[in-house]
Amino acid sequence: MDEDFDEFRARIEPALRSRDLAELGRVLGQHDAPEIARLLEREDATDRAVLYRLLPRDTALEVFELLDSGMRAELFTGLRADDVARVFEDLDPDDRAQLVDELPAGVAQKLMSGLSVRERELTAPMLGYPKDSIGRFMSTEYVRLQPQFTVGDALTHVRHRGQDAETIYTLPVTDAHRRVLGVVGLRDLVMGPSDRLVADMMTDARHLHAREEAETAARALVEAQLLAAPVVDGEDRLVGILTIDDASRIVEEAEDEDAARQGASEPLRRPYLTTPVFGIVRSRVVWLLVLAVSALFTVGVLDIFEATLEQVVTLALFIPLLTGTAGNTGAQAATTVTRALAIGEVSVRDAASVAWREVRVGALLGGMLGVLGFVLASAVFSVPLGLVIGLTLFSVCTLAATVGGVMPMLARVLRADPAVFSTPFISTFCDATSLIIYFLVATWILQL
Repeated sequence: MDEDFDEFRARIEPALRSRDLAELGRVLGQHDAPEIARLLEREDATDRAVLYRLLPRDTALEVFELLDSGMRAELFTGLRADDVARVFEDLDPDDRAQLVDELPAGVAQKLMSGLSVRERELTAPMLGYPKDSIGRFMSTEYVRLQPQFTVGDALTHVRHRGQDAETIYTLPVTDAHRRVLGVVGLRDLVMGPSDRLVADMMTDARHLHAREEAETAARALVEAQLLAAPVVDGEDRLVGILTIDDASRIVEEAEDEDAARQGASEPLRRPYLTTPVFGIVRSRVVWLLVLAVSALFTVGVLDIFEATLEQVVTLALFIPLLTGTAGNTGAQAATTVTRALAIGEVSVRDAASVAWREVRVGALLGGMLGVLGFVLASAVFSVPLGLVIGLTLFSVCTLAATVGGVMPMLARVLRADPAVFSTPFISTFCDATSLIIYFLVATWILQL
């Protein structure tokens, strides 16, 4: 696969340098949209625009939808006005609404005003919802049925209205005021008797609220293994539909963001090789500064207990072990609870239960590691020092697991991203607290 792509690039590059448009068009025509999208991600803004303008209209639209949102906006700046207007008109309403967020306000307003009346009516409702709500990701192109339809009437209606719909496999059923009554599957309609009423075939609809957080709503759809779900407004009136492919994309992007933040950086909004060096630096430097400042607490703890270290220099040998174990234990708990929060297994109301569970988990982990640490430290150094290491491991594991489990819930209460509160901050917190516990235990047992 990579060999084929490398050959594709090798054929494109000479023609691109010489601006042989005929050869570029011929080579591009021999490859499918995913390969072309991958190629565009590797090129600079000018060459990307040249290649894109050579694509047939249908292929161009398919390629555009495969690009990252940030790259879509950048591509727009390199295209001619007529190309931009054409692509913007051809996009699905949900893709168009998300692109608007990436464009300068003046450009977005101009593009919206240039849309046809129908496309503007399909897009405008989504722009009225918050950027992180599911209303920005739903599709307003759907087919709805009425309960008094017969199966024959319903199939005729689907044939007539389904050409431009996002999906026809899950069909919402509404009353005259567009209030959702249920859903019916296309398979059930096709297999059902033509004179049977839709009202007798529909099932209860698991609907989503348009102002609901996008990640939460998308995970609910994915976890329920539904092909699609109706999206309703505050009065339970149908305003759109969310499909499984859109929901999966939202969840994937959210997980990428969480993974980046757990690694103490901001997610890149575009492919790595086309992200400017300054952009990569900007995604990392803020976190490094925050962690550097927070690490001063650890330095402060060492300064306070400097006299203790001078009396028993051997204590310094175990500092990396203790701080590392505490940080890893807290990070494990935070990661587990963050995921449980994201998929709805726990909520903020379960904070006490989570804390008690993590106390027990941390105590068991600390007990096992403490026994091992006691045996090894006693054998190599002395029994008193072994007791210090064993008790400290037990204490820091219990504390770290508890804090790691509760911190994501605190983040949710503060309306912050739980991933932000997880690994970086918990590791720093555990470094400082584990040292305090370590030196207090050593002072007590060794009579320092």
